[in-house]
Amino acid sequence: MNPRKGSFGCLFSLAGNRLFPRKWLFALILLGSLAGCAANPVTGDANFVLMTESQETALGARADQDVKKQYALYDLHGLQAYVDGVGQKLARHSHRAALGYRFTVLDSTDINAFALPGGYVYITRGILAYLNSEAELAAVLGHEIGHVNARHSVRQISVAQGADVLLNVLAAVSPAMRSAVVQNVTGLLGNALLSGYGREHELEADRLGAEYLARSGYDPQAMIRVIGVLKNQELFDAEAAKQEGREPRAYHGVFASHPDNDTRLKEVVGAAEKLRVSAGEIGRERYLEHTAGMVFGDNAYEGFVRAGSFYHPDLGFALKLPSGWRTANMKDRLVAAAPGAEARLELRTQSRPKEEPADFLRRLARGANDIEITLVNGLPAAIAMARGQFAATVYLGNRAYLFSGTAKSDEALARNLGAMRDSVRSFRALGDAEKAQVKPLLLKPVAATEATRFAELARSSPLGRNAEGYLRLINGIYPAGEPKAGDTIRIVE
Repeated sequence: MNPRKGSFGCLFSLAGNRLFPRKWLFALILLGSLAGCAANPVTGDANFVLMTESQETALGARADQDVKKQYALYDLHGLQAYVDGVGQKLARHSHRAALGYRFTVLDSTDINAFALPGGYVYITRGILAYLNSEAELAAVLGHEIGHVNARHSVRQISVAQGADVLLNVLAAVSPAMRSAVVQNVTGLLGNALLSGYGREHELEADRLGAEYLARSGYDPQAMIRVIGVLKNQELFDAEAAKQEGREPRAYHGVFASHPDNDTRLKEVVGAAEKLRVSAGEIGRERYLEHTAGMVFGDNAYEGFVRAGSFYHPDLGFALKLPSGWRTANMKDRLVAAAPGAEARLELRTQSRPKEEPADFLRRLARGANDIEITLVNGLPAAIAMARGQFAATVYLGNRAYLFSGTAKSDEALARNLGAMRDSVRSFRALGDAEKAQVKPLLLKPVAATEATRFAELARSSPLGRNAEGYLRLINGIYPAGEPKAGDTIRIVE
């Protein structure tokens, strides 16, 4: 009898792992009543799991609520239904077709896609902007479906849970065995959960995704094309982020960690070619139609930079940024950094207190002196210096906007203090008409002509100095080449 198929088979398999020396085998046997052994839905092999499928689905449902608290959902002219339709088409040809998949578009600039246990799959509009066909969308979704089908997250969670149980058992049997080595087991597994599924599981997800593409009528080579797209985007955006003073928008998944010329990846995709049920659909025009009008970059509720100013239509304000400073629009603050990072100005917001701006600033910035009570474009405000730092607050509506300016030295602060003050004094309320006019950037499909050149399109683009690179990336013609007359391409306006 194959010991992996026995009641303790999964535990014996776990005991063979380098994390579990043989002298601990007796403790593993004590876990027999707690351990589960389930057939992998893809391979049929026995896997160590501590979770039934119904528990997996329940866990995914709970985690889904947390995801939706962290991210806003994004839908535009049926985009959510379109993405879900592509995902459901793939899921019907997967190893766990009856699981009940849910595909959700998140309103995030992150270049990302991920899956939770139980068939909850998410994709951001950030990554949708860089994909160029329905087949590429299917490749990303198929890869995530592969993770769900092979129960990669469930298996890692089970190993982590088993490690915690083992730690408790060992402590009960012999408190002296609660050594640094044993305690590190949980830490190592926790790090694995955070850093990804590992090379073999990622390759398995690629193989399964390519198989689902082929069985669903898509070109499985789209799996390799997507990895090339993501690699190009990551390399370009790392450099562009330095120039634009923000964090790079790199793909967060391990899916992008292997190169598009990876021999093993080509082998698994090649194997899927034999499963094709058609010539292999691409669906570029259909994809461009469904993503037309999609927001590119920051959305209105996040605020965005235009021509040296920051606009936040949802909160109803705008301000000028210090000339030549790099700006990073983060989830909880706006940060502007002077050349050489010798000084920085941060803007945060909170509920408006009952006290006057000067009293609020005095309480918030301890040690504040020379507080200037003023109006900034008709809004109650206060400006001060506090322990070698610049501080200011402006009241608008039911919110207080807090500015904090710091520098590497007193000299650097003195050099940049005027720019900080000017930025604060430019803070103003947006009128209803201006709110309606100030909009985020949108993707727009247009027909290329014989004269269409990306360099020329970049000159009139609102994307700034890196416009040509962005336009090439979102059209899948990077780093060189030009569109053909009659081709549908995307611009940003």
